[in-house]
Amino acid sequence: MAAVVTLPQAVYPERTQIAPFYIQLLERVKALPGVRLAAAVSSLPLGGNDSDAGFLIEGRPAPQPDQRPVAWISSVSQDYFRTMGMRLIAGREFTERDGENSPKVVIISQATARRHFPNEDPIGKRIGNGGPDGWREIVGITADVKHFGLTRDARVSMFFPDRQRPSRQMFIVARTAADPLSLGPALRGAVAAMDKNLAVSNISAMEEVTAQSIGPERFTLLLLGLFSALALSLAVAGIYGVMSYAVAQRTHEIGVRVALGAQTRDVLKLVVTQGMALVLAGVGIGLASSLALTGFIRGLLFGVSATDPMTFVAISILLSVVALLACYMPARRATKVDPMIALRRE
Repeated sequence: MAAVVTLPQAVYPERTQIAPFYIQLLERVKALPGVRLAAAVSSLPLGGNDSDAGFLIEGRPAPQPDQRPVAWISSVSQDYFRTMGMRLIAGREFTERDGENSPKVVIISQATARRHFPNEDPIGKRIGNGGPDGWREIVGITADVKHFGLTRDARVSMFFPDRQRPSRQMFIVARTAADPLSLGPALRGAVAAMDKNLAVSNISAMEEVTAQSIGPERFTLLLLGLFSALALSLAVAGIYGVMSYAVAQRTHEIGVRVALGAQTRDVLKLVVTQGMALVLAGVGIGLASSLALTGFIRGLLFGVSATDPMTFVAISILLSVVALLACYMPARRATKVDPMIALRRE
């Protein structure tokens, strides 16, 4: 579950009031029935929150102001990565010891490590913005997260402990044992117990946030799926029609074969082999065409390449099996041809 809580500056004017409020709120949320883990974050993944900032790397020449590297930044509470299921690749997570008066720390994403610390271990190195905040030591590396959509590349990202960089607006996220949305009233009650004038907004399940972020792509793929099913149905009908016509044209031949001793399996093999030869040729042409056109759907795919071998193998098998069934029915009918009737008809 995710929900937004905002502390108005008129009521909470001091920066030192922000972090203690959210610390206490999270303790209340963690105590709610059904809550396994809870945390807070200033920018929710897939929420489209744009919070970029330039940074410097200690020990490297300072670039021009307009050429500074830029990272997507977010303030997170303790247990955030475990709550969201984000894998920590190296180093450690934030703890309660990373407070306002403690040495400044930061956790970077894997994309940040690859781009700005290639062939070296970034743990222990320091980054900063050249301002009064000073340098922050890198204490961990987390797996990349899709902040702006599943179809977009993971951006250079950094995470600050909320106790050192508090934000007035935070997303409260909670991993629950039951329906996430059922936690909404209890969350509102926890916030009201601390400040009855505060509102809790945008209560939603992360599944909803994910679904909204891929809505256009999902609709496009749904249309593609419907048209593909229609094309498969037309192909089956076409194969069946062609094979039925072929069997009808060869009734005399099949009758002669049966009269001369051809068995049922021989007739089946004759008809099915003829039909499957055309089908396999069509599948081969289709595979070549698909490989040539994969670039048009590359942007709609996530977690699989446009030339994924397993996908092409599975689709080829599906088409072949469906076509085999379409060939089998006319072939089965051909085995029931009475040779006397077939010969008399001629």
